[in-house]
Amino acid sequence: MPQQKTKRIKTTVTVNGETREVEIEVPDIEAAWGDPQNMRWLGKRIPRVEGADKVTGRAKYTYDIQLPGMLYGKILRSPYPHARIRSIDASQAEKLPGVKAVITDLTREVKYVGEEVAAVAAVSEQVARDALKLIKVEYEPLPFVVTPETAREPSAPRVHGGQNVSGGNPRERGDVDSAFRRSDVVVHEATYSVPARSHCCLEPHGLVCQWQGDKLIAWASTQGIFSVRDELAGALGIPASNVRVICEHMGGGFGSKFGARAEGVICARLAKVAGAPVKLMLEREEEQLATGYGPGVTAKVKIAATRDGQLIAWESESYGSGGVGGGSGIPLPYIYPVPNVRTRHYDVATNIGASAALRAPGHPQASFIMESAMDDLAHKLGMDPLEFRLKNDPNPVRQAEYRLGAERIGWHRRNRVAGQAPGVVKRGLGVASAVWGGGGGAGSRPTVRIDPDGSVEVRLGTQDLGTGTRTYVAAIVAEELGLDVRQVKALIGDTDYGYSGASGGSTTTASVAPAVKMAAMAARERLVAMVSQHLQVNPADIVLADGKVTARGSSEKSLTWKQACALLGKEGIEVQGEWNANLQGSGVAGCQFAEVEVDTETGKVRVVKIVAIQDCGLVLNRLAVESQIYGGVTQGLAMALFEQRLFDEQTGRMLNANLEEYKLPGSLDMPDIEAIVYDNPTGKVSGMGEPPVIPTAAAIGNAVFNAIGKRIHSLPITPAKVLEALGKV
Repeated sequence: MPQQKTKRIKTTVTVNGETREVEIEVPDIEAAWGDPQNMRWLGKRIPRVEGADKVTGRAKYTYDIQLPGMLYGKILRSPYPHARIRSIDASQAEKLPGVKAVITDLTREVKYVGEEVAAVAAVSEQVARDALKLIKVEYEPLPFVVTPETAREPSAPRVHGGQNVSGGNPRERGDVDSAFRRSDVVVHEATYSVPARSHCCLEPHGLVCQWQGDKLIAWASTQGIFSVRDELAGALGIPASNVRVICEHMGGGFGSKFGARAEGVICARLAKVAGAPVKLMLEREEEQLATGYGPGVTAKVKIAATRDGQLIAWESESYGSGGVGGGSGIPLPYIYPVPNVRTRHYDVATNIGASAALRAPGHPQASFIMESAMDDLAHKLGMDPLEFRLKNDPNPVRQAEYRLGAERIGWHRRNRVAGQAPGVVKRGLGVASAVWGGGGGAGSRPTVRIDPDGSVEVRLGTQDLGTGTRTYVAAIVAEELGLDVRQVKALIGDTDYGYSGASGGSTTTASVAPAVKMAAMAARERLVAMVSQHLQVNPADIVLADGKVTARGSSEKSLTWKQACALLGKEGIEVQGEWNANLQGSGVAGCQFAEVEVDTETGKVRVVKIVAIQDCGLVLNRLAVESQIYGGVTQGLAMALFEQRLFDEQTGRMLNANLEEYKLPGSLDMPDIEAIVYDNPTGKVSGMGEPPVIPTAAAIGNAVFNAIGKRIHSLPITPAKVLEALGKV
């Protein structure tokens, strides 16, 4: 048996009230998560540590922040999709009793309905609204365009002065033309489209800003407290060290809450001018108009496979709706390795605001396009679409997930010929898959502290978007120290704590968890060093479990947790962790199966069941992973059947900028969701917040095709589209 590696560390010990520094030898343990079977917490279903606070209302969200003398901010927004501002007269607003600050220098040209024009702070929200009505703005309307189709026309108004269509650089490998010309191939061509979608965060965007001299404190609903800090500092011309950002709890971001944004800078400026704290929370119409959206895309595709079902060629030309920004790219072809590929993707500028990342940016769109084409090609080949995927997807995890999902959904019940289900209400089954990175990176610097009274806390400037970050941070430390999760206090969401990056792209877990693990290991190492000196045993024989510190094989040499911590002296233990790449993985795989009912007389689609299978490497909190699957499937179902942003081409206005006309699923629309966490024995953690949303719409679309035998090429799949496909309207 190889001899265990050791290292020498300096530590302090307290004997008979006297504290002195000593150097001792301790095991040099390689960082690893260990066997999940031997873990008390990790991999189990752990209730949220903040759950009671949330259900009782004790948890403080940004809207809950109340400060003495606090004012309320409101923003005047453009009613025009494109206009030059000739003048702004805010004199009457400034005279209104209760108005404490007015800002009018935000922009001289607006490029979408809802862009910020002016702002006020007042003693109440109603006074602030009244003040906005008193601000007189003279606009010079300019030409505009709000749909990508119109924006692509040569005569369309220019959004930025140059061309509306950008990009289009070809990406090519293999010999595409020769592959399509082969005599033994079957070719399918079609156009598929996905509309732009709103984020619809449960908690709106907003901040509370308070100045203390030349220093700013901002409570923000954000995915990145340090991003907000740096953006505010830059916009206000002050050092980042003068800005503190706090986000105790937040109700979702999905890619729309990375920075301070316009409302953040406005809130801070209003607070400065007024000399009082200001709360500025957006309303639902503002959320729809001015906080970004997931870009839509239309793709003309051509796909080919040999007659025995081997994919050999893909060609696509796609156009994404980038609004006044860009970034509408999608990863085509998706999932499946195709030897011969030619793609061109274009961003199309329109006067509808800037697009933003939306949960798994580009992937749900790519999945719908690719997986629809896969099913259509399988239909032409006369192949079972699941067998077609098994033949063309070499990923071993998805191979296992496909087979498991097929068993759980009852794939043998699918219509052998699409559309041949009997009756008016027809059932169908569909499948689609997903891939996501889920890896992390360096930067997180958590601190673990053990005090002489036995209290344990971990501090880190990350944020919990509602995904359970606090809980797994506490669980990692509790696992390492042999404690109950409730004995570890996880303090996050404050730039006064150690740095951590923004939460997006499912990178948080793989970035934060390894660093917390390293900090917890370092804290354990120091505690063990002190206890081993006290018990006069080899540090390698110390066991931390069930709130006790015991010498292996010697039950009389045992201390309670508090007794062990009392040996630490007044200083206790405080250590900082750094990210360890060996503890994180990437490349998570998933697939989903959908069962639907389609009423061929009304066109209504009812999703009966979704079987969603997802891997994420080592599972930290199984309950939280299942929760993310449920949430992702819900958003994917909304994308499939309900969501679309509608604009009037004559006025440039969004027609459904509220939660009445912008349709989302309710409780009666929800199917039975079977969430299966696939245990992938990599021994490393990966993020998985994004991937559960990716394949849902595609799986539902394929299930509808299996039910009625007609392809709905564009989302959402509305009753009108179903009836049109069936030739009934």
